[in-house]
Amino acid sequence: MIKTTSLVALSTAVLLFACVSPKKLKQSEEKYNQLNGAYLEMQQKYRDCQGNLSANDDQIKGLQNQKGILIGQIDDLNKQIDFLKQNNTQVLNQLKDMSVISASQAESIKKSMDNMSSKDSYIQQLQTTIAQKDSMNMALVMNLKGVLGNFEDSDINIKVDKDVVYIDISDKLLFKSGSYDVTDRAKVVLGKVAKVLNNQPNIEFMVEGNTDSIPFKNGLLLDNWDLSVKRATSVVRILQNNYGIDPKRITAAGRGQYVPIASNDTPAGRAANRRTRIIILPQLDQFFKLLERPKNN
Repeated sequence: MIKTTSLVALSTAVLLFACVSPKKLKQSEEKYNQLNGAYLEMQQKYRDCQGNLSANDDQIKGLQNQKGILIGQIDDLNKQIDFLKQNNTQVLNQLKDMSVISASQAESIKKSMDNMSSKDSYIQQLQTTIAQKDSMNMALVMNLKGVLGNFEDSDINIKVDKDVVYIDISDKLLFKSGSYDVTDRAKVVLGKVAKVLNNQPNIEFMVEGNTDSIPFKNGLLLDNWDLSVKRATSVVRILQNNYGIDPKRITAAGRGQYVPIASNDTPAGRAANRRTRIIILPQLDQFFKLLERPKNN
């Protein structure tokens, strides 16, 4: 019976094999190979997923560890903050108990500190303004020296002393001996000075006459006082009438022999003392305005 069954099965397989064409067999093999390749690919992806899951597990564990460390650090910081708060409160209470500083004293100290800050700002403002003024004076001196550069230093001297600009013009350049008539050469000098002064319309100045100590008397002129004043007014008239400087900006003054810059015991000293000085006057209104403190200080 068994042999008969086996024979029937074998015969059936042979018949089935004989019924399948080679073309279909090839197609089946190709499909089998495709399915087998897809199966192998899916297996590889599965293994990769398993590996990634393991790696992600490690990262998650690492992050959880870091989180635990950070939470511990935050707890420590909170404890320190609480400790400092308690200590500060304790110190403040001790200060109050000891009457080290009252609320009014604290407010007074605060106001003092605020005033110090405002004073620093005020001082800085003054320093800035003074620096600007010094810069303007130096620019004025450079302009004057530029237009008068071809004259001898002994005839014209331009300088800044105590923030004031001085222009000293010698007697021999301006006048003849014992005279208050301005020479033609001196008029050229005054014209150059006037050009610079006209470019600074806000500047006021004084023309000051000076003499030596030798007594002088000539006609209506009684002494060196008269001579020094007369020479100053002669220069003022030239600046006003010949070069158009507003007379409101000019002051004429005579100092006689009483403000020498050298000894009157020598001819050279007396020659230096016989001079006419143009003084650029400080703008006192602006200076006093600077000294005014702001109302909120």
